[in-house]
Amino acid sequence: MAHDYQSFIVSIKKKTGIDLSLYKEAQMKRRLLSLCEKKGFSSFNEYFSAISKDQHLLNEFLDRMTINVSEFYRNAKRWEVLEKKILPNLLAKNKRIKIWSAACSTGEEPYTLAMIMSKFLPLSQVQVLATDLDENVIARAKIGVYPERSLNEVPEEMKRKYFKKEGSFYKVADEIKKTVTFRKQNLLADPFGGPFDLIVCRNVLIYFTEEAKDELYLKFSGALNQDGIFFVGSTEQIFNPGKYNFETEDTFFYRKL
Repeated sequence: MAHDYQSFIVSIKKKTGIDLSLYKEAQMKRRLLSLCEKKGFSSFNEYFSAISKDQHLLNEFLDRMTINVSEFYRNAKRWEVLEKKILPNLLAKNKRIKIWSAACSTGEEPYTLAMIMSKFLPLSQVQVLATDLDENVIARAKIGVYPERSLNEVPEEMKRKYFKKEGSFYKVADEIKKTVTFRKQNLLADPFGGPFDLIVCRNVLIYFTEEAKDELYLKFSGALNQDGIFFVGSTEQIFNPGKYNFETEDTFFYRKL
């Protein structure tokens, strides 16, 4: 059955922008073969033909091939601090704040930022830059379809307002998708741009060495406006913020001095 896998790769890239050839072939092929067989298809060509016509099958395929685990409003209490304390302070100084979601994975984080911003401003005035090294997760983020488990922490009003149920999956509303610009970026090698008022980089820095972290904190600090905020993940507390020209604003939030 697997002989037509190469043409399947080409077809999927044309349809979704996701390049399966960048994944370890044996692992991905095995994962997709089991899905094909479970659904009763005898070839990848037959499977592609079916997912081209059936949105639910396409969503299932996207879910199966996504390795990155992320979710909306991850660690909800921190997002509450962002909404109730951090953003009101930033917006009091400037209504047009520049926001960057660094290492955004499959898009849950920048879309969460846009949803929270919609409480303060019309969506036409909200702009979020989202970057990641992996082109596949960016392609997946642009599609904006997620399994139910990714929405566990989403407040009910946001779920009703900005998601449409498709079978057992949820699609992000186009008005939210339009607020986010996705770009490929290597945090260690590429320039950061800016200056930004809010940079969110969560659950990523734990994968870097201490030296690389040191370099990145300096780069993030340099990319923020004065009084701009750097928001990190719940395992990534900065113990010597002054070294990077930061001071602690709240737990996991740092203000540029």
